Amino acid sequence: MYQTKTTKEKFSLFIRILIPILITQVGIYLMNVVDTIMAGQVSAEDLAGVAIGSSIWIPVLTGINGILLAISPIVAQLLGANQKQLISNAVKQGVYLAIILSAVMFLVGIFTLDPILNLLQVDPEVRHIAFYYVVSLGVGMIFLFSFNLLRSFIDSLGQTKISMIIILIALPLNAFFNYIFIFGKLGIPELGGIGAGIASSITYLITFLITALIVQFMDPFRRYQIFSYFVKPSLRSFKEILLIGVPIGITIFFETSIFSAVTLLMSSYDTVTIAAHQAALNYASIFYMIPLAIAMALTIAVGFEVGGNRLIDAKRYSQIGIITGLFFAIMSGIFIYVLREPVAQLYSNDPAVIVLMQQFLIYAVFFQISDGFGTPIQGALRGYKDVNVTLTIAFVSFWVIGLPSGIALAHFTDLGPFGYWMGLIIGLATGAFILIIRLFYIVKRFKLT
Repeated sequence: MYQTKTTKEKFSLFIRILIPILITQVGIYLMNVVDTIMAGQVSAEDLAGVAIGSSIWIPVLTGINGILLAISPIVAQLLGANQKQLISNAVKQGVYLAIILSAVMFLVGIFTLDPILNLLQVDPEVRHIAFYYVVSLGVGMIFLFSFNLLRSFIDSLGQTKISMIIILIALPLNAFFNYIFIFGKLGIPELGGIGAGIASSITYLITFLITALIVQFMDPFRRYQIFSYFVKPSLRSFKEILLIGVPIGITIFFETSIFSAVTLLMSSYDTVTIAAHQAALNYASIFYMIPLAIAMALTIAVGFEVGGNRLIDAKRYSQIGIITGLFFAIMSGIFIYVLREPVAQLYSNDPAVIVLMQQFLIYAVFFQISDGFGTPIQGALRGYKDVNVTLTIAFVSFWVIGLPSGIALAHFTDLGPFGYWMGLIIGLATGAFILIIRLFYIVKRFKLT
């Protein structure tokens, strides 16, 4: 990151930060997409098993990663305030915290995964696949969370191309391991959807090792000596990260778990409906990576300017990010609608799943506008370290308004399973509207202080 003067310079720098983040986010999510597509080629049961497993795994993944995202505004503001000597300790403490959170979540999973799956009314075969898919992912959790912490550090320095290169290396590796473990190649037994989890864990390990080597030996990262010497874990540093990260993590958890909750509620429908729903959601979520990347870029840019007390510049970056998000949201909606049939055929060879998935994708078009507007605003607010109110907004819009609306529409109208998707649209739109009001308030408050 560096200081800019004109709007044109800001837009240019923002795009330079954004594009690698976007490619990185799409690459990360494509791993899950590849898992789903390749598992779906084995059977509808494998596709449904990965769907149920993902519904349990993704809220945990995104929630913990959300906590670790706190390192982005912390490092960005230290960089903007020219306090580079404090960055090394912050990142080291973040790595410790990533390891601790991984261990805690693994222990929680040991005691909760089986009871959660027992509550679901799914076929025994689907349940078996879901259980071992999540277990396999959990084994690689410590490497995934540690990688994401280091990635946030790398991105906060404005070196987003490095993260992009790492993920572009990891993506074909994940597909290769999927091929081996899902379909049973090179002497490995055919494991179906379970093999996708094993493949992902191996990829997490390799990705972390590559990232650690880059941070240790490449400029400009090696000057911070992240792995060169040991410092004691600091409860004070943990508290600083958690005070920012926990609200971010819970906010993201509320947002992602609502989709998982819908998938779990849909377990009362037949396997074809579950498979079509998950495939459509899986595909539509690729496009969510665009506003998410914009939000991450905004956190870095806004945090850098706020750290340097350049509040007009921080406001200008917010405006650039929101306009960019809306533009891409409209483009994404058009793309989803036009290509819904060939995409459905890519996900499954079951005619019933193909037809139903296309219908779900029509509803997915309306996700894009709310996501394209609301998600970048969250990123801007994180740049100001304003995270607590956002948590409340996410809870109310999704769990108090969105989910109850979806349940009502699914059970008391002719929409059936599509009612849940309408509830998601209502929740997203409500959240976006409230978030813009919050951003106006924060910008004004900072200006007056």
